[in-house]
Amino acid sequence: MDTMTPQTLTILAIVAAVALIALAAYLIHRSRQSQRLRERFGSEYDRAVRTHKNRGQAEAELLRREDRVEHLTIVPLTPADAARFSEAWTALQADFVDNPRSVVDQADALVRELMAKRGYPLADFEHRAADVSVHHPSVVSNYRAAQLIRQRNLQGEVETEELRKAVVHYRALFDELLEVREQRPGVRPAQSIRPTRPMEVRS
Repeated sequence: MDTMTPQTLTILAIVAAVALIALAAYLIHRSRQSQRLRERFGSEYDRAVRTHKNRGQAEAELLRREDRVEHLTIVPLTPADAARFSEAWTALQADFVDNPRSVVDQADALVRELMAKRGYPLADFEHRAADVSVHHPSVVSNYRAAQLIRQRNLQGEVETEELRKAVVHYRALFDELLEVREQRPGVRPAQSIRPTRPMEVRS
């Protein structure tokens, strides 16, 4: 029976040590990546894990979102566009009491128009929500909640109070998307251009 030489044993020990170091480095990388994604996406991270029922698949999906959005050209609004969108929201909000069902659709359309203006592609809802979650994870749950109410509204199953909540949810995303380009020194700061006062839709 052949016996391994000291040189062979040394080589095997080195190979084993390298493998252990590589494994440790991989596990550290995965742990740090998980932590980063958890911090960036917040509740959307938890939703992805529940949806995929596997943390690895969920994180792979979130990484694909990041990569996809990184290749988009997302731009801030000009002050003129910000003012136009703010005025449109004011008009929409004023119409709620008389026409709450229609206003929910108007709010959805205005948010989609604003997303397009910023540079987000207008694919199906899930893709829109996924793209928005990369830069605006704190309000994507609002967007999903508004969409669910809107779908039920199309079937005539929603009371006025829920319609009001849908508009409030849309407003949360609307406010997040209403980012304005810096102006020249000496000009009124673009950031001071905001939409209307906090939502006061009444049923």
